[in-house]
Amino acid sequence: VSPGRVKPALPAAYFISKGFSAMLKIAPSILSADFARLGEEIRSIETADYLHFDVMDGLFVPNISIGIPVLQSVRKITDMVLDVHLMITDPLRYVSDFLSAGADILVFHIESQAPDKTYETIRRVRAQGARVGLSLRPKTPWDILLPYLDELDLVLVMTVEPGFGGQAFMEDQLPKIAALRREIDRRGLKCELEVDGGINPDTARLCVEAGADVLVAGSAVFKAQDRAAMIASLRRAGEGSR
Repeated sequence: VSPGRVKPALPAAYFISKGFSAMLKIAPSILSADFARLGEEIRSIETADYLHFDVMDGLFVPNISIGIPVLQSVRKITDMVLDVHLMITDPLRYVSDFLSAGADILVFHIESQAPDKTYETIRRVRAQGARVGLSLRPKTPWDILLPYLDELDLVLVMTVEPGFGGQAFMEDQLPKIAALRREIDRRGLKCELEVDGGINPDTARLCVEAGADVLVAGSAVFKAQDRAAMIASLRRAGEGSR
């Protein structure tokens, strides 16, 4: 889809073909890749399920990262599911741009705008045929998502402070993951529960025990000598705790 055009609605078969299933999913974070060799870096992790794409604006979080031009380029070179995490203020402004650039899943922060804009952002993402998610900072209570949960395809729990890679896993976020899993299951929702921050084989096990079914891993994957082996190790560690 060329920039500026609305992405058409996608059939369920499209998402099934891209790996949306009940199995544990691994989503390497492009933020930890070598951007001078980005195509090669992406090809090295294609045994994973999603490609996690962090967007930072220097306002919602202190760092500035990558945006729409890079996403367009990435879309051209991979068929992986592009899981785009917007750490930006007022994400409603950019929904059409990111979806036209190739995002399959668009996740934004509950803290980034007023509730009326949150509802409108969810509606707009769905209307353009993509999946939508909400993310929580570590300090944000999980129950703030209760009014929105029925409308979501994914919830992202941050187990580090958003904005920087390589931080240590915050174990005090495990009860939040567990509470969200209980509520998702209680409602019978097909909503994925994703965790991002400090993921390695040890913390993967803890997250899956708490109820996560998608794990974002940046440094653990891209700093590994054998990235396919690390992806497999994360998957085994998580699935072994189910």
